[in-house]
Amino acid sequence: MNHSHDAFHRSDQPPHTARSGTPAQPAHAGASWGTAAKATAHCLTGCAFGEILGMVIGTALRWGNIPTMALAITLAFVFSYATTLLAVVRAGLTFTAALKVALVADSVSIAVMELVDNTIIALTPGAMDAHLTDGLFWGALMGGFAVAFLITTPVNKWMISRGKGHAVVHAHH
Repeated sequence: MNHSHDAFHRSDQPPHTARSGTPAQPAHAGASWGTAAKATAHCLTGCAFGEILGMVIGTALRWGNIPTMALAITLAFVFSYATTLLAVVRAGLTFTAALKVALVADSVSIAVMELVDNTIIALTPGAMDAHLTDGLFWGALMGGFAVAFLITTPVNKWMISRGKGHAVVHAHH
């Protein structure tokens, strides 16, 4: 565990106070766009890795669109949760506690990202039938990720400002 932050996160410590002597707002109260963008990029990294791996596996096995997409979405969730899980385990949480934090922190973000990304791919003419060697496949996928990032960032900002989502993860850093 990062010992320099232990006192800050212990529940037996008094709340930090502002100069006026009144309790200060929690660190997440004024969530910045930068914090939200970093949380979204963190989520996008796991989602992109899992989704691309799922597409490659499904295509290599000559699966149809539905099973390939199901695998890609499942792996997007797995890899996104894994990135958070590893970070909070390194911070000193047990595996079970870290898993709970990852599920609470990332579920909404991943779900929004995957819904938007896969909707973009499904609505792009020819993208569902494009092969891994086609520019259309990669263009639709990258375009879907870009739109998903733009839509998910405000969602993450809203959640972080309310102490939800990645704010839960930051309590363990």
